[in-house]
Amino acid sequence: MIQITDTLFIHEDELSFTASPSSGPGGQHVNKVSTRMTLLFNVAASPSLSAEQKQRICSRLSTRVSKDGVLRVISQRHRSQAANRDAAVERFVELLKGALAELPPRKKTTVSKRARQRRLDEKKQHSLKKKQRAKIILHRE
Repeated sequence: MIQITDTLFIHEDELSFTASPSSGPGGQHVNKVSTRMTLLFNVAASPSLSAEQKQRICSRLSTRVSKDGVLRVISQRHRSQAANRDAAVERFVELLKGALAELPPRKKTTVSKRARQRRLDEKKQHSLKKKQRAKIILHRE
């Protein structure tokens, strides 16, 4: 069981892993072994999540969740499959924690009188600077 929050646990059977060759350094060794690990988690079919949690995960992690509702996490940081598998699970937990976290409601604020006055003063200074740069044309009659 993988603990996401205090009340949410996901069974390891719900996760599937695939290995593929990793890019980056490693010399000839990189061509022989598949160290990149891809974690796949079917959000839509998960019995551990409520409908609200599924909807929240799909909306907040929309770039990582496919149209079929499968969340994909890739790790190729390490040179061993086991380390990349652990890193992928760790990243998976962080992503779900972030997606399921309650956001505090936004408090509406207003601009203070001092800030408004300062902005107007800066606009006047800017306007004056531009006027002083202008060429003065004298009209002779």
